[in-house]
Amino acid sequence: MSQFLRARTLTFYSAVVSVLLCWTTSSLAAGQQDPEAATGIIRKQQVSAKEFMVVSANPYATEAGYQMLKQGGSAVDAAIAVQLVLGLVEPQSSGIGGGLFMLAWQDKTKTLHTLDGRETAPAAATPDWFVQNGKLLDWPQAFVGGKAVGTPGAIAALAQSHQKFGKLAWAELFKPAIALAEQGFKVSPRLHMLLAGSQHPGLKQFSGSREYFFPDGKPLPVGFVRKNPAYASLLTAIAAKGPEAFYQGENAKAILQAVNQASINPGQMTLADISGYQPVWRDPVCAPYRSYKVCGMAPPSSGSIAVLQILGILNQFDLSKIKSESVAAVHLISQASRLAFADRERYAADPAFSPVPVKGLLAPDYLKQRAAQIDLKTDNSQITAGVPEGAVPLGEAKALEYANTSHLSVVDKEGNAVSMTTSIENAFGSGLMVNGYLLNNQLTDFSLQARDNGLWVANRVEAGKRPRSSMAPMLVFNQQGQLQMIAGSPGGSRIINYVAQSLIAMIDWQMGPQQAADLAKFTHRNDVLAIEEGTPLVHLTGQLQEMGYQVRTGELNSGLHLIKRVGTQWQAGADPRREGLAKGQ
Repeated sequence: MSQFLRARTLTFYSAVVSVLLCWTTSSLAAGQQDPEAATGIIRKQQVSAKEFMVVSANPYATEAGYQMLKQGGSAVDAAIAVQLVLGLVEPQSSGIGGGLFMLAWQDKTKTLHTLDGRETAPAAATPDWFVQNGKLLDWPQAFVGGKAVGTPGAIAALAQSHQKFGKLAWAELFKPAIALAEQGFKVSPRLHMLLAGSQHPGLKQFSGSREYFFPDGKPLPVGFVRKNPAYASLLTAIAAKGPEAFYQGENAKAILQAVNQASINPGQMTLADISGYQPVWRDPVCAPYRSYKVCGMAPPSSGSIAVLQILGILNQFDLSKIKSESVAAVHLISQASRLAFADRERYAADPAFSPVPVKGLLAPDYLKQRAAQIDLKTDNSQITAGVPEGAVPLGEAKALEYANTSHLSVVDKEGNAVSMTTSIENAFGSGLMVNGYLLNNQLTDFSLQARDNGLWVANRVEAGKRPRSSMAPMLVFNQQGQLQMIAGSPGGSRIINYVAQSLIAMIDWQMGPQQAADLAKFTHRNDVLAIEEGTPLVHLTGQLQEMGYQVRTGELNSGLHLIKRVGTQWQAGADPRREGLAKGQ
């Protein structure tokens, strides 16, 4: 545990009264704040286990995954149980009304499978989807209500992963979530604080959300036992009938009604949009870093490619000789991040609609060329997208992604593993609630503006398209092909920085997973250098400004859930900035 973290440690309950929900005037980026606000620091201890491990964003969810593993279930079984509970107890971040990216490692065959359960735009969608009365909506106008909702992919993806890699019966995985929904769960300080500080207009305007989250007109209090019979009923149906109970019949009709009859921004979804949804198995993207092979999710994830680019650029520098909280470390990682984000803004999108030059972006010669733009003494403020092999002329994307989302990491008794990042996009998604779960607002992950300087933007809205995502579930392997690390985080587009920094910490600085999660955070998205307030990094501000950086300080709301192989044990860490828990045996 770092010194700054000990000094800042708060208990769950003192956090309720002492932590401000909203950014102050020192907001990290002018005009922007992360809607899933920071809710304090909660001290965590590293957990070690020999047989299996699960780390997720909520103790209820971690316990559900633990019970599946204890029964002999696979890592995928545990991940499914965790997700179903997260949708109940952490509804602001993820759920069955959203989508996910899953990395599933099969240790016996030494094969990595990656599953794209990202949402899709309806057939009626066009590049001018967010143009109203001839004027482009801005993001705060666009994210609320039906127009921003994509067809949810979570249940279909979980079902397909279970068909391939599940060991326990499908219905067994639903039992913890159903029991909690029927009997009730205690509202956490984090959920209460996010409700109390929320400025989401849909939560109080849409009747389903208002009645569930604000009984008697007040946000759910800490410790309140919240039951969700509608969610329990739907999960019972899905457990018995499979994903058809979600994508067809009464639930599909309920989604359609909520989206198309929303009192804010009604959509144009059809039953065919819902019933026709299919997840996609994709080839993983992998690249070397030091003596390791690091793997992640292919597009439409921009997150894993950007993380791999950052690491590939930093391969040209020996970070092991640099202290983790030094000017040199912040500078090198920030410059690599700027370069990766510049490429991300231009090239990352759904590959079914716009070719993404993945091989070119990760080519060693290209990354050396990008690294050569780094001046060791000065911030390069003129960084733009490069021209990797396979690139085509495109405009720059202008899509906001905020700090909502959830990540879970699991390894089972057989050494199989899951790294899964899951989201409904903004905190509380679109604000629309159906059968006890919230619908996503993932279509605002598209660039609202379809053209830039006369060129098409790769990540523009199109019918049936998956929006670009920064989610970056990662796995790390040694030279013998053995799994060594599992990593991922929520945080909107800052996910890329959080995950890259955690991998550098565990590889270059030989940190354990809890120490890597605790580490003071900084991010650079080719805009401004954001530094976590209340940490030693704040003392570097003057030196960094002298190097040319525009520096902002504020809360950085990562949610890293990390697992690392050390000898014969698995070690795990949960980010102190959220309410996650690691548990193993």
